[in-house]
Amino acid sequence: MNSFKAEMPSQKTIACSSRLKGKGLHTGVEVAIELQPAPAGSGVVFVRTDLPGKPGVKASPENSGKLPRCTSLTQGEASVQTIEHLMSALFAAGVCNLEVLIDGPELPGMDGSALPFYEAVKEAGVVDQGEPAMQIGIDQPIVLSSGDSSVIAMSNPEGLKVSYTLDYNSPLLGTQYLSILIDEDVFAREIAPARTFVLLDEVERLQAAGLGKGADPSNTLVLGPDGIIDNELRFDDEFVRHKILDLLGDLFLANASIQADIKAIKSGHSLNADLAGAFLRSHNKVTGNGSVDPSIGANGVGAGDEGVISAPLAGSQIESILPHRYPFLLVDRVDELEPNVSATGVKSVTVNEEFFQGHFPGNPVMPGVLIVEALAQLGGIVIKAGEGHRDISAYLLSLDNVKFRKPVVPGDQIVLKVSTDRLRSRSAQVQGRAYVQDQLVAEAEIRYALVNPRP
Repeated sequence: MNSFKAEMPSQKTIACSSRLKGKGLHTGVEVAIELQPAPAGSGVVFVRTDLPGKPGVKASPENSGKLPRCTSLTQGEASVQTIEHLMSALFAAGVCNLEVLIDGPELPGMDGSALPFYEAVKEAGVVDQGEPAMQIGIDQPIVLSSGDSSVIAMSNPEGLKVSYTLDYNSPLLGTQYLSILIDEDVFAREIAPARTFVLLDEVERLQAAGLGKGADPSNTLVLGPDGIIDNELRFDDEFVRHKILDLLGDLFLANASIQADIKAIKSGHSLNADLAGAFLRSHNKVTGNGSVDPSIGANGVGAGDEGVISAPLAGSQIESILPHRYPFLLVDRVDELEPNVSATGVKSVTVNEEFFQGHFPGNPVMPGVLIVEALAQLGGIVIKAGEGHRDISAYLLSLDNVKFRKPVVPGDQIVLKVSTDRLRSRSAQVQGRAYVQDQLVAEAEIRYALVNPRP
C-alpha cells in the first residue's frame, strides 16, 4: 500500500474554548468537558481533570481500547470512552489539534448525535495554524474483516466516499445501505444529526453488562416491534447514517484527512479503529523513514525463509501474484495458504459491486460464474505461490461438475476453499468450494493450462 501526495490541507484548532455537559450514554455519569485550543502538531488529547495529576490520553489507533459499543482510549492512568461523536465532528471541521478537559470517564451523550459537538466547534471558531496537516490516500486496496464484518478502502483521489451496509439480522431493523461523498457541508446536513440507536431486545442485555445506563429517549433511538419508542426519526435511514458518523469519528484516530472510497459491511468501532491504523501504516511506510516492514517482500508479498509466499495476503500482495485488478479481482484476502496444495480466501460481497447494476436489479444476486471465477483466482494463487512458480501464467482451461447450491446476496462473506488434485509442468487441476456461514453455495473442478515465461 502506498500513499500519494496531493495538495495538503492546513492544521487547524479552535479560536476559543467551548464547554458542554451532560450524562454519559453508557456510564450515566454527569460530566462536563471544555474544548480548548492546542498548538500545531499536538493532536487531540483528552485530559482527565478528575484524576490525580490530570493525566492525558492522545487520540490514536494504538491507544484505542476494546470496550463494546463505543470508542475508548487508554494511555497510562488516563482512559476515556464514547469519543466517537466528538471525533466525527472534529474530522468534518478539520480540527486536528485540540485539548479536551473532561471531569469524568465518558464524554456526554448530548442528543446522541455529533451535531451538538459540531455546533460547539463552529461557534468557537476554526483557525488555520499555518502548518500542513496529514492527508492520506492509497493506491492499493486495504481489506479488513472480523467475523461477518468487513471494510474495504480503495483509491479515490477526489475525496472521501463512504458506502455502508447495515444488517442486524433482526426483524426490528431491515438492511439499510447508504453511499455518500463526504465533505463538511454534507456531514453537517446529512450525517451529524443522526443519533445513536439500540434495539429493544438488546436493552436489558446491555444494561446487565454495565452499558447504556445513561440512555433514554432524549439521546438514543430505541427500536421496538412497533417502531421507534417515544421518539421520531430525523431521517428514514437514520440508523445507517449514524453508523457512517461513527466510522468517520473512528477514522479520525489517524488525525488525518482521508482520501479513499470506503465500503463497509456491519463494521463497528474496533474494525474502524483498525482501518485508521492501516491508513497510518500505509502513509508512514512511504512518507516516514522510508523503511519497509521486514515481513513484506520486495514485491509486497509476505515471504518465508525460502522465498515461498505465505499467508495472510491482501491488497497489493494479491495483485503481485494475480494479473487481475478491480473490479475483476474477486479475492479480497487469503487467510491460509500452503503453496501448490491448498488455500482459504475471502470475498466480501457489497451491494455496490459493479455486477449488481445489471444482474437482477432490485433483487441483487451475485452471478454464479463470478463465484467460480473467485475460486479459479484463488486456485491460481495456490499454483503460483510455490517456489519458482511466480512467473508461470495459469489460464483457465475447463470447468467440470459445477454446482450452485445457494444464492449469494449483498452483505454475504464468501469463504473460498481450494485444494490441488493434480499439478504438472503444463497443467493443473483444483477442487474449489465456496461457503457462506458454513453453507456450501458453489463448487467446481477447475483445470488450468500452465504456460512458462518466454526465455
